[in-house]
Amino acid sequence: MNPPLTSERLRRKAIVYVRQSSMLQVTHNLESQRRQYGLATRAQELGFHDIEVIDEDLGRSGSGCVERPGFERLVAQVCSGEVGGVICVEASRLARNGRDWHHLIELCGLVDTVIIDPEGIYDPNVTNDRLLLGLKGTMSEFELNLIRQRSREAIQQKASRGELQFRLPAGLCWNVDHIELEPDQRIQQALRLVFQKMEELGSARQVFLWFRQQQLSVPVRAPDGKLIWKPPRYSTVRYILSNPFYAGAYSFGRTQVRTRVVDGRARKTRGYRRRDQQQWRVLIGDHHPSYITWERYEQNQRMIEANAHMKSRTQPKAGRGGRALLAGLLRCRRCGRMLKVNYTGAGGTVLRYSCSGEPLDNPGCQCISFGGLKADELVVQQILAAVSGNAIEAALQAAEQERMRQREHRRSLELGIEQARYQARLAERRYEAVDPEQRLVAGELEARWNLALERAREAEAKCADFDQQLETTAIPSQDLLVSLAHDLPAAWSASADMRLKQRIVHLVLREIIADVHQPSREVTLVLHWAGGRHSEVRWTKNKVGLHGRSNLTAVEVIGKMAGKFPDDEIAKTLNRQRQRTGSGHSWTAQRVAYTRTNHNLPVFQENDREEPTMTLQRAAKRLQVSAPAVRRLIARGALPARQIVNCAPWQIPEEALDSEVVKQALERIAQRQGVRTLKDNRQQQIFSDT
Repeated sequence: MNPPLTSERLRRKAIVYVRQSSMLQVTHNLESQRRQYGLATRAQELGFHDIEVIDEDLGRSGSGCVERPGFERLVAQVCSGEVGGVICVEASRLARNGRDWHHLIELCGLVDTVIIDPEGIYDPNVTNDRLLLGLKGTMSEFELNLIRQRSREAIQQKASRGELQFRLPAGLCWNVDHIELEPDQRIQQALRLVFQKMEELGSARQVFLWFRQQQLSVPVRAPDGKLIWKPPRYSTVRYILSNPFYAGAYSFGRTQVRTRVVDGRARKTRGYRRRDQQQWRVLIGDHHPSYITWERYEQNQRMIEANAHMKSRTQPKAGRGGRALLAGLLRCRRCGRMLKVNYTGAGGTVLRYSCSGEPLDNPGCQCISFGGLKADELVVQQILAAVSGNAIEAALQAAEQERMRQREHRRSLELGIEQARYQARLAERRYEAVDPEQRLVAGELEARWNLALERAREAEAKCADFDQQLETTAIPSQDLLVSLAHDLPAAWSASADMRLKQRIVHLVLREIIADVHQPSREVTLVLHWAGGRHSEVRWTKNKVGLHGRSNLTAVEVIGKMAGKFPDDEIAKTLNRQRQRTGSGHSWTAQRVAYTRTNHNLPVFQENDREEPTMTLQRAAKRLQVSAPAVRRLIARGALPARQIVNCAPWQIPEEALDSEVVKQALERIAQRQGVRTLKDNRQQQIFSDT
C-alpha cells in the first residue's frame, strides 16, 4: 500500500479547520480552541509547508441548517486541487449531516486529498478508509440527533412542571425555584401603567405614543440579564402586552425556528415564528404572582388583533381616528364587503362611504355609496338615546377613573425622582471614597456625580410640569358633570377626540348593514347592537345637484333654530355658514321670517326660553374677559355650552358662570394678564430710559 502522505500531497496546501458549535463554547471552552489551533504545528510535523487556518465557523453548528462560510471556502479550495490534506480535531468536526460529509469525502477522493485527525490519516481513495470515514460520519450524525432528543425531552419534562428556568421578562425574577415580582416598586409601577394605558386607550400604538409624549421610560431586560431603563419602542410595548408571564401564566414553546430550503439545503432563518396559543407546548395558569388577570390578558390580545387592519378585508376594524365615525363598522348588504371611507370635495373634506365590489345578484355593477355626514348624525342620535339613562353614572365613573390615572402617573414620576436621587447619592459616595490624589479617577467620578444630579433635576422638573398641567386642566366638578350628562348631545359635540367617539361606537355596536334602494334613493342602515338588539335607520339621499350648502339645508337650520332665536340671529348663522337663498342672495331677517311662515315654524318669544342662557359676548362681558377667553373655557370643558347647529350662537347657562371651575380659570387668566402687564410696563420703562 502506498503511504498516505506522498511528496505530491505535501507540496500542496494543508487546511486546518477550526469549529465550535455554540458561542458559549467559543467564549468559555478556550482549551478546545487552543487544541484546534495547535493542529497547525501538527501539519508542520507531517511535512506540510503551506498551511492555512479556517476559523470562520466558530459558533456555528455543523448540522447543515445554518450558513457555514468557512466550510464553503474549504470545499471550494478542495475542488481547485490545491489542497493536499484537511486537518481537524475529529473527522466529524467537518460536518454533522450526511449530505455535506459524504459530498466532502467524494470531492477529496476525486482530487487526491487526505483527511487527517489525531487518530490517523484517511485516504478516501482507499476502500477501507472510505468505509471508516462513512461510519464516522453516520455515527456523528446519530450522536447529534440522540443528544438533541435527550435534551429536548428533558427540557420538555421540566417545563411541563413549570420548573425550567430561563431569562424572564422585566418585572419578574426567579427566587430559587419559583417566580415572583421584581421587588423594585418603580419597575412594578411602570409595567402596571402600561397595562392601565392599554385598557384606557385600546391600542398598543397609542400606549407607545403616550409614553413617548410623556417622556416616560420602561424597564427592559438586556441580553446579559440586567435591567435597564430606556424610552419605549413599539416592539417593547407589544412584547409587554403579549407576554403571558405578566398574567401569571407559565408558558413554554411559544415560538418555533423557521426552516426553509435554499438551493436544496435546509437553512434556519433569523427570527422565530410565533405559534398560536393552542400550539404552545406548555401553559400553566396561576403559576406565579401577576400584574394583570388572565381575562384582561386575553382581552388585550383580542384588541390587538382587532387593530390589525391589513389582516382581513371582511372583518370589522377597530377605530383608529379620522373624521369617519362609522369606519370599520359598515358592511355592504349586497356583496358582504366592508365599506371604505372616501374623502372628496375641495380639500378632501367631504366624507363618503362606498363599496367598490360587485353585487351578487348583478355582476358588473358597482355596489352602494352614500354621504357620511348624515349617516354619522343619525347613528349618533340612536346611540345617545340608548345610553342616556346611564349618562350620569358613566360621567361620575369616568371622572373617578381619570383621578386614579392621574394619581398613578404622578406616583410613577415620584418613583423616578426617588431612583434618580438614589443614583445621585450613590455617585456622591463613590466620589468621596476615592483618593483625591488619583485625579483621573476622581475627575471621572465627579463627572458621573454631576450627570446623576442633572438627571435628578430633570426628574423633579418633569414632576413639577405635571403638577402644573393638573392645575390648568382640572377635572370638572360633580355638579358640572351631572349638568353635562343631562345634555348628552352638547357633551358629545364638545369632545374633539374622534378616536374616543369611535371606540364608544364600537363598544355599543357590533356591525351596521348598509343598503341603498336605487329607484327611491333611500339609504337603509340596520344597526346590530352589542346586546343582540337590532334597529333601523332610513333617510333619502339628496338629488344630483343638492349638497350641504343647498336650500334644503338652510330650511333645516331654520327649523332647528326657529322659536329659540330671533330671525336676525338665524340670518347671521346662515350667512356664517355661507348659505344662499334660492335666488342666490344672502339671508336677512325678513327672508328668514318669510321662510319660517311658509313652513309653519314657530316664532321666537323672549318669554318662551326653556332655561336662562347667555350668548358668548354677554358671558364675556359679565365675566369681564375677552370673547376668545370664553371660547377657550368652552373648549377645555370648564364652561358648559352648546350650539344647536354649526355657527349658531352659543347657549351658556347663567348658573354655570358662578361655578368653582370657572372662578379658578378666571383667577389663572388674571394672573397671566398681571404678568403680561408687568412685562409691558418694564419694557415701556426701558424704552423711555433709552
